[in-house]
Amino acid sequence: MKAIHVTQLTGPDDVKLAEVDPPVPGDREVLIEVAYAGVTFPELLQTRGMYQVKHDLPFVLGSEAAGTVVDAGPGSRFSVGDGVAAITGKGTFAQYLVAPDAQTVPVPGGVELRHAAGMPMNVLTADFALRLRAKAQPGQSVLIHGAAGGLGSAAVQLGLAMGLDVVGVVSTGEKAEMVRSLGARHVVLAEGFKDAVKEILPDGVDFVFDPVGGDRFTDSIRSLATYGQLLVLGFTPGQIPEVRVNRLLLKNASVVGVAWGAATRDDDAYIARQWEAVSEHVAAGRLNPHIHAMYPFAEAAAAIGELDRRSVLGKVLLEVAGE
Repeated sequence: MKAIHVTQLTGPDDVKLAEVDPPVPGDREVLIEVAYAGVTFPELLQTRGMYQVKHDLPFVLGSEAAGTVVDAGPGSRFSVGDGVAAITGKGTFAQYLVAPDAQTVPVPGGVELRHAAGMPMNVLTADFALRLRAKAQPGQSVLIHGAAGGLGSAAVQLGLAMGLDVVGVVSTGEKAEMVRSLGARHVVLAEGFKDAVKEILPDGVDFVFDPVGGDRFTDSIRSLATYGQLLVLGFTPGQIPEVRVNRLLLKNASVVGVAWGAATRDDDAYIARQWEAVSEHVAAGRLNPHIHAMYPFAEAAAAIGELDRRSVLGKVLLEVAGE
C-alpha cells in the first residue's frame, strides 16, 4: 500500500510517498480503508522532530483519519463495513490503517467521511478543555484564541453548542468572517484584543481557551473575570510564557493545563465516553468542520505546508481514497 513516510526530520517538504506493507489488525483492533486523513499541527512539528511524542525513523505520518472498516480483529466492537474515524498519533497518512478500538469511534449516519476525518483530534480536545477541564455551563463566556484554525474553530462550534457566549480572537479580517460564519457573535482582532473584549464583556470572560500562548498570555489573564480560568492547550509560536502569580491572586483566577492525549492514555474507554457525549452535536451538524482545503494524497507536503504558513481557515484534509 502507499503511505506518507518521514525519513528525515528536515520539515514537511521532505516527506515521501512510499510503498509499505499493509498492516494486520490484532485483538480489539480494526483495519480501516482510509478515505480522508486530517492534517494537524502535530504533523508539522513531527516532520521537524519538534513534537513531544517522538517516533523512530522512518515512520508513517498522520494522527487522524476516517474510512471504512475492512477487517476486524478478535474481540473488536466494530464490524466490516462500519464507517469510523480514528485518532492514533501516527500512521493515518496511508491507504490502510490499523487502529485500536479504544482510538476508534463510529461515524453517525448522515455525516460525511470527509467531515468526520477533520473532527476527532480537534473536537475531542475542545470537549476535554471546555466540558471536562473547565466544566463550563450554559450562559458562561469563553475567549478563544486562534479561533479560525482547526482547533479554535472546533472550540467555537462546541462552545456555541454548549450554550456559551463565544468571543473569537483572529489575526485578519478574512479569518473574522469565517468565524462569524460558524455562528460566533463576537470576533476581535488579536492586536488589542484585551481592550476589545472589555468593550464586549466589561467584567471579563469566564474562560480563555489558549492554544497560542506567547505574548498574548498576560493580556489573556487580564481578560479573565473573577474566578476565571485560563485553559492552556499549547504554544504555537514556540515561546512558553510565564505566569505572574500575583495576577491570579488578585482575581482568584486559575491557569489550567489541558493535555487531552495524556488524559486518554491509561483509560481505554475515555475516547468512547467523550464521543458519546458530543455525538448528538456531531449528528446534528453543530460540530461540522470548516474545510479550508482538500489535497490529493501525493501532495501531503503541500498540505502540511499550509499549516506552516498559519493561513488555514478551519481544516486541511488529504483525500486518500482512489489514490
